[in-house]
Amino acid sequence: MFQTLCNYFWWDRLWLPSNLTWADVEFSEGRVAPKSSDLYITIPLAFVFLIIRHFFETYVATPLAALLNVKEKVRLKATPNSVLEKFYTTSCKHPKQADIEGLSKKSGCTPRQVERWFRRRRNQDRPSLLKKFREASWRFTFYLLAFIAGTAVIADKPWFYNLRLVWEGYPTQNLLPSQYWYYMIELSFYWSLLFSIASDVKRKDFKEQVIHHVATIVLISFSWFTNYIRAGTLIMALHDSSDYLLESAKMFNYAGWKNMSNNIFIVFATIFIVTRLVILPFWILHCTMVYPLEIYPAFFGYYFFNLMMVILQSLHIFWAYLIIRMAQKFITGKVVEDERSDRDETDNTGEEEEEELEEEKPASAPTKNGPLSNGHPVLNNNHRVKAN
Repeated sequence: MFQTLCNYFWWDRLWLPSNLTWADVEFSEGRVAPKSSDLYITIPLAFVFLIIRHFFETYVATPLAALLNVKEKVRLKATPNSVLEKFYTTSCKHPKQADIEGLSKKSGCTPRQVERWFRRRRNQDRPSLLKKFREASWRFTFYLLAFIAGTAVIADKPWFYNLRLVWEGYPTQNLLPSQYWYYMIELSFYWSLLFSIASDVKRKDFKEQVIHHVATIVLISFSWFTNYIRAGTLIMALHDSSDYLLESAKMFNYAGWKNMSNNIFIVFATIFIVTRLVILPFWILHCTMVYPLEIYPAFFGYYFFNLMMVILQSLHIFWAYLIIRMAQKFITGKVVEDERSDRDETDNTGEEEEEELEEEKPASAPTKNGPLSNGHPVLNNNHRVKAN
């Protein structure tokens, strides 16, 4: 039965044009072609990436954080309380007023103490500033190197300058060693992101990130099976062109270099919008939707590939909306934060930590404009920047 399902899944008519078979895209004398078995190596390579990431974050990102004076604010811990802890872990992290009243009676605490306990407990679950910095450092390093490598792979190819040549000679196009390694490294990295997503900082766009990673893995794998290698390398390089800027902006934000972070973010937003909302739909999608039909009639694999591309494009529109919203805050001088994904999902109330500090602050030591460090306001972990 498994063999029958496998045969149906790999049926030529599903993934290839009507006049082609898998034999047409496989290896032949004098030509190297991609094989589905090549992708098996990406799973162990993904775990290698996770190991490399661990050592990078420990021995590179952590010292770099210390060098940039990335410091975590002291967080007040919630006192042990079995009644409140059970409600927190099994019901919800933000109890309603009726729940607070009931928990107050069960735990023997005042409603104010219950509110304070939940606030402190939520703060305990928030990822530390160092964890965010280390994660951003790792992604910045990979995206930057991947962009450089991707540019080297495609810059000297004629189809980079004439997209019609992407389909010239399909499906008997020769697989180059640089294309092989570019695919293996990119796919392995996205597998590693999917494997580590549960332990990484959980952000507001968590669901969109999962969809993005899955769609990317499916697209890369499918383009490899069907020898859409030229189109695939263009798409991957395009996506790597802006991501490293976002991660570097986050790093400077966590280090307190707000002006540098803001300037880099503006550059990132410009490149993101140009590449994802202009080049991708009007050049790359045009290349994958229109030009193939000049060579062969539409088939299931054609629709499947372009459906995945449309899903990615939809995510880009969603993220562009968040980025533009944030850009408007730069212009108007309002509070600024990373609308795309910088704030973790647990950060639902921006003033929680400020309230904690206010409650614990000695009455004899008031400050007019809040706590100061070197003459500047201390920012909380939500990295809000107030207008001057």
